[in-house]
Amino acid sequence: MNKINLLILLFFLGLGKVGAQVLESPAKRLSMEFSLSDKGQPQYRINLDGSPIILPSSLGFDLKNDDIDLLDGFQVTKTETSSFDETWKPVWGEESQIRNHYNELMVELTQVKTGRKMIIRFRAFDEGLGFRYEFPLQEKMGYFVVKEEKTQFALTGDHTAFWIPGDYDTQEYDFTESKLSEIRSLMKSAITPNASQTPFSDTGVQTSLMMKSADGLYINLHEAALIDYPAMHLELDDEKMVFTSHLTPDAIGDKGYLYTPAQTPWRTIIAGKNAGEILASRITYNLNEPSKIKDPSWIKPMKYVGVWWEMITGKSSWSYTNDYKAIKLGETDYTKAKPNGTHGATTENVKKYIDFAAKHGFDGVLVEGWNVGWEDWFGNSKDYVFDFLTPYPDFDLKGISAYAKEKGVQMIMHHETSSSARNYERHLDKAYQLMKDYGYPAVKSGYVGDMLPRGEYHYSQWLANHYQYAIEKAAEYQLMVNAHEAVRPTGVGRTWPNLIANESARGTEYQAFGGSKANHVTILPFTRQIGGPMDYTPGVFEMDVHNGSHVNSTLANQLALYVTMYSPLQMAADFPENYDRFPDAFQFIKDVALDWEKSLYLEAEPGYFLTIARKAKGTGEWFVGNVNGMEGRTGQVTLDFLDSGKMYIAEIYADKADAHFKTNPQAYEIRKVVVDAKSVLKQFSAPGGGYAIRIREASKEELKGLKKLK
Repeated sequence: MNKINLLILLFFLGLGKVGAQVLESPAKRLSMEFSLSDKGQPQYRINLDGSPIILPSSLGFDLKNDDIDLLDGFQVTKTETSSFDETWKPVWGEESQIRNHYNELMVELTQVKTGRKMIIRFRAFDEGLGFRYEFPLQEKMGYFVVKEEKTQFALTGDHTAFWIPGDYDTQEYDFTESKLSEIRSLMKSAITPNASQTPFSDTGVQTSLMMKSADGLYINLHEAALIDYPAMHLELDDEKMVFTSHLTPDAIGDKGYLYTPAQTPWRTIIAGKNAGEILASRITYNLNEPSKIKDPSWIKPMKYVGVWWEMITGKSSWSYTNDYKAIKLGETDYTKAKPNGTHGATTENVKKYIDFAAKHGFDGVLVEGWNVGWEDWFGNSKDYVFDFLTPYPDFDLKGISAYAKEKGVQMIMHHETSSSARNYERHLDKAYQLMKDYGYPAVKSGYVGDMLPRGEYHYSQWLANHYQYAIEKAAEYQLMVNAHEAVRPTGVGRTWPNLIANESARGTEYQAFGGSKANHVTILPFTRQIGGPMDYTPGVFEMDVHNGSHVNSTLANQLALYVTMYSPLQMAADFPENYDRFPDAFQFIKDVALDWEKSLYLEAEPGYFLTIARKAKGTGEWFVGNVNGMEGRTGQVTLDFLDSGKMYIAEIYADKADAHFKTNPQAYEIRKVVVDAKSVLKQFSAPGGGYAIRIREASKEELKGLKKLK
């Protein structure tokens, strides 16, 4: 054998040893290389448009009570490649059709010493990669306990990141913008008080994590299809700039209990040369299974008001009486208690909200504090805390239901669990049946406080399964779910579209607790909303809250949120009397759509500004929303998304020149102009401000007297 042939033979033998495989996306924008190290450890790396975004990163698991972990000693025993291309129609969404187009590589690994098999399945999309671990049914592996998942994301540098502290119990933090190397020094100040929180590390952060490299590449790390598994956080090695997965443990410190056949959620890396590509990606949804609800016709987007903001701001209370320090459901006699005079969920007060909703065309009314048990609901580690069935004496459940039906308004049920998950499951069937009996189509559930059973965390495998159980049980009763304080969404709304919204982030309520950063809403679409819609509860018009807090937003910014913070469930959160003070601005909330045919991301820079245009389903109208960061800015967008040859009226709700989120938040102006596909809009947005636009086709008569925007 000559020298050249020997080298060729050694080369191919080497390839067989490391198991090198290359997977490219359909348009070849993204490439992923899988290999085994000399020790048989699985590794992957990713390039986008020829540039590295993930350097060689290892994969595997530490197992509990096992001498040999699933980290190395593997051989590639089988590979398969395939392609997939479909277009599917979501029940609700940011567009009416979603394309799911990827190339797939399946790698079967066998651990030589144990004979155990593990599959890693990669799917390459043009804007990113998803991969998961699978454990087929096999002789050598049955039940096993995950001590830690060891998935790495090795970054190419000290990126700028928009992060919140890694925490097993809450996502309700303001975002910090910093270099990755600065996370450790900033962690202490980033951890702000919450009703339940368990931060775990000086360098641990949560997904969805948004980053920007020094050369302008945008990278997002998250997960998809979180089913029967704990939520993943990220632990940073801030010397090597390598993230390693960190799973939420249970009460005894174990991470996951699996038995074959099993699979993990997908780990996702989304990347682009502009930030809008991150927002436009549907990888998270596409990695979830199709809808399991055969007839979703009962799932309908809703715009609602409610008895909520007055409680959050301290104007009224959830509880009925101040007489009792402790409540025993079924024994405490509320008919003998003296009403405290501050209870918000009274029949009289709720009817006012129903009247307001009916007058202005809202679909629903949410009422919190309607059911007995609120006197001692929080902080007592109480298991049997609510029954979700029994109303307070001043809340006429039957009468209110009939009154709402007469007015053409639907009621939204509230189920606060006080994080007693077992108690909620105990009552779930009866509680959902009560909703059906009284015509409630949707429920807002809550999980405030430390979790029961004691020692469990909000994002452990057991609790992830609980939230999923509630969603699937609700589907049996044809009910929609809006879960607050639950695990962050991971695209499960594709499979179970009755999960119409989540909170799972720092929402508007914190504006009454001292305020959120004025640029918070420019970051959330790049982080929290990668996994699904958020019930952010916008629409606050009075920024000086009577409890002394201040809403760090202009009024125009609040309007824009109905476009930029996508959700098929949108609340007008403020008091009705504040909308009556600004009826011209309130008109936009009444007009804005809830469900979209198409969405375009016109300007995007997380932390600084975001402009989105959306076309409403059925009407052909367009709505544009812009939210701005801490500094005033004049943006420019071209309206070339409009149909050529048609003339439109643009109703523009914008900050005045002297508007400012802190000093002059209610300074807004409304103007109407004529626009077409050639028009270019140059529009000022104040600090913490923005603008909202409704664009509709108009007749020649309507166009008379209006100026044309050039």
